[in-house]
Amino acid sequence: MEMVETDVLVVGAGPTGLTASALLASYGVDAVTVTKHSGTAPTPRAHFINQRTMEGFRDLGIEQGVRAAGTSISSLGNTVWATSFAGPELARRRSWGTGPDRRDEYEASSPCGIWNVPQHRLEPVVISRAQELGADIRFRSELVTLHQDADCVLATIRDRADGRQHRIRARFVLGADGARSTVATQAGFDYEHDTGVMNWGINVWVDADLAAHCSHRPGLLYWIHQPGGGLHSSSAWICVRPWHEWVMALVYPASHTEPRVDEATALEHASAMVDDPNVNIRIKAISPWAVGAALAREYLKGRVLLAGDSAHRHPPPNGLGLNTGIQDAFNLCWKLAAICSDAAGISLLDTYHAERQPVARDVIRRATDSLRNMDHLLAAFGLEPDRTEAESQERLSTLASGGERGRQCRRELRDALLLQDGQLNDHGMECGQRYAVGAVIADDNELPARADRDQQLRYEPSTIPGSPLPHAWLERTGIALSSLDIADRGGFTVITGIGGSGWVSAAQHAAHALGVPIRGAVVDHDQEYHDVYGDWARLRDIDGSGCLLVRPDRYIAWRSHTAVDDPVRTLTNTMRQLLARPS
Repeated sequence: MEMVETDVLVVGAGPTGLTASALLASYGVDAVTVTKHSGTAPTPRAHFINQRTMEGFRDLGIEQGVRAAGTSISSLGNTVWATSFAGPELARRRSWGTGPDRRDEYEASSPCGIWNVPQHRLEPVVISRAQELGADIRFRSELVTLHQDADCVLATIRDRADGRQHRIRARFVLGADGARSTVATQAGFDYEHDTGVMNWGINVWVDADLAAHCSHRPGLLYWIHQPGGGLHSSSAWICVRPWHEWVMALVYPASHTEPRVDEATALEHASAMVDDPNVNIRIKAISPWAVGAALAREYLKGRVLLAGDSAHRHPPPNGLGLNTGIQDAFNLCWKLAAICSDAAGISLLDTYHAERQPVARDVIRRATDSLRNMDHLLAAFGLEPDRTEAESQERLSTLASGGERGRQCRRELRDALLLQDGQLNDHGMECGQRYAVGAVIADDNELPARADRDQQLRYEPSTIPGSPLPHAWLERTGIALSSLDIADRGGFTVITGIGGSGWVSAAQHAAHALGVPIRGAVVDHDQEYHDVYGDWARLRDIDGSGCLLVRPDRYIAWRSHTAVDDPVRTLTNTMRQLLARPS
């Protein structure tokens, strides 16, 4: 049987696996990616790309390509609730930082915006970049068995085209093969918080020109709830391409038998939700799925690791599934590259679990809370599935009536809408994920709590180790760039200011001593990177003579508040500790 040798075997070629393939190729790691599928995603599936993920794509050099494949959230900023597209509107909420009360916070936090990029359009952009970088990606290649020992992992792969098998011997295997992960099963991973099926879902990909009903209230999500219809009275409509391409998501309770929807039934349901006989509706595809939550107890077992849906699954509110998986890849791949090049000790991999599993646990909790909070809104509308049509109509009439009862109903609706910000304006959860332990060296400071800010709703930039590098607009030789653009792609970066030249020299010495790329950058007034607005001086939270040590994934690993007597020794020892290398 043919044997292929490689450093990393990636199993799965969805957004997480393809991102990992591109990153590993960019770092010069010998890797092979296999997937049982014949190509990239054929239907929209996941679609919401938050700012942190767009920053990663910017780092990979594909930000513009991703943008070209989708639609800016600035053009889709509303979430709308109605009884049908043509029927009465129940409520509307500005979402994802598009409202006047949140816009400045979102814009100040990142050089990138939020984008709606359906998965079938995103994956070709990522795979094109991966292959441009030299990634070896093999379709119709199914993992059959997986065995590991202390030195390597041996995988048997079956070619689905002709049935022939071959083996791949890898130093490490990354399972990015989705919710029913063969890698996780073969390697014996266990899960906590495994809910099983919480709800059944059916995604119906629809072509229907709804410009007449949407262009005046442009949104990414339209929730349609019809009074008295029971199970079949509600659906979520996700805009794929304004205003003619959609995903209609139908949800059934777990107590319901696994639903089967044919094209005629889907068309009937879509017609009822649109409620406009002049709109021609065409069904493009129907895809069943299951809503559930689960979290791997460990993200690595020996030399096998999990990322994306293989490691964590949760309900769709907040749109964090694809984003969390892609950010797993950014966290992990620089560590694999450092280990494979012998620049780091293998125990560096332990920090992947230590950093990313708590993030996924928070995401699962937040998404589950958001799912429950949606019930409050249905109750405020009077559109719970068990209400009769007459009862629902009575409540809707009361919402528009005078008197104390009408005022009370409207107060309940406002409160319920405010709860939806936990999924629709959840900036802190999207951009403020911090690592308390892992490949970080903590100092004595903690992010101060502010009584006027929800730490998950609101993002507070910080340079406390374990935080993502804050964004500030700078200038270099007349060209505007973000502080994030300073971070060395594939290497570490030491950022200092006026009085910190010793750190720049220390970076050169440490890089030579350790064989690890470390570059220095001076960011301050009228320096190499000109802090023209003074925003960086406000954000850095250290003296200009101090420094920040930034990892390849643009997280702050360590900082020194001021200059030190021996910056070479200090930085070299710090790098050794971070990379799990003997001193």
